[in-house]
Amino acid sequence: MDIVTHFVNDSIEFYKWSLSIADKRVEKWPLMESPFPTLGISCLYLLFLWLGPKYMQNREPFQFRKTLIIYNFSMVILNFYIFKELFLGSRAAGYSYRCQPVNYSNDENEVRIAAALWWYYISKGVEYLDTVFFILRKKLNQVSFLHVYHHCTMFILWWIGIKWVAGGQSFFGAHINAAIHVIMYLYYGLAAFGPKIQKYLWWKKYLTIIQMIQFHVTIGHAGHSLYIDCDFPQWMHWALIGYAVTFIILFANFYYQTYRRHPRREGATKGATAIANGSSTATNGVTAGKAGEKQATVENGRTSKKGGRAKRE
Repeated sequence: MDIVTHFVNDSIEFYKWSLSIADKRVEKWPLMESPFPTLGISCLYLLFLWLGPKYMQNREPFQFRKTLIIYNFSMVILNFYIFKELFLGSRAAGYSYRCQPVNYSNDENEVRIAAALWWYYISKGVEYLDTVFFILRKKLNQVSFLHVYHHCTMFILWWIGIKWVAGGQSFFGAHINAAIHVIMYLYYGLAAFGPKIQKYLWWKKYLTIIQMIQFHVTIGHAGHSLYIDCDFPQWMHWALIGYAVTFIILFANFYYQTYRRHPRREGATKGATAIANGSSTATNGVTAGKAGEKQATVENGRTSKKGGRAKRE
């Protein structure tokens, strides 16, 4: 019992000490005073992962076509804003891409970078909606381990990043990732328009390749920082390398399963419904019933039957 008591007391003391060395500039910013709001939101996300499919089990899937268009293009704008602020702020502050310690001053450019990183953290919370839309649309095959692991860990880990290192080396990964997310959500936004646009979106697999390149660059950057003994928490560099390795493994497996082991036929792209966030494409559902039953095709919120008029859901 004494061991447990000591462990609890030591943990509390460590938590208090860690807060004492946190970045004072972000202390009063929304969600930053305590980790519990971020953890609470993440727990609700995991709870929805469990309850959402049960709720939708005997219900028709939502379509959300217009909602998805608005959501995805909003994410394009948000990520472009983050990229712009990090790029311009880091240039104005004279940041080095080789090694950049954190400057905790209230310098205008440093606060600008910290604010952009905070928005980057917020964007990771907003991205939980990717999963919500999948579940409500009954695209449960898209809610893979990679998808959940990526979404849940990024939001939590970036709270840590903003709390203690809202600047310096932190800008590098967020800077690259925000740029990639501009392209990624642009793809998803265009795909949401339906088959007329989807047939031009042949470049989906290259998004996965770009993401894997990003992780290799991140490892190289962190490794170089360790090699030159950059004035930045070394444990964060090591943690980042380990984290990036897990993504390389998961994304490489996804790429192999989707584009190598089961390559898509060119003809299969016609009428295909593009989906988001590290998942393969699925054709618009043509359901074959029992002998004698009419076939129904569900496409972009419109249900049509042979010999009948189209009916919008």
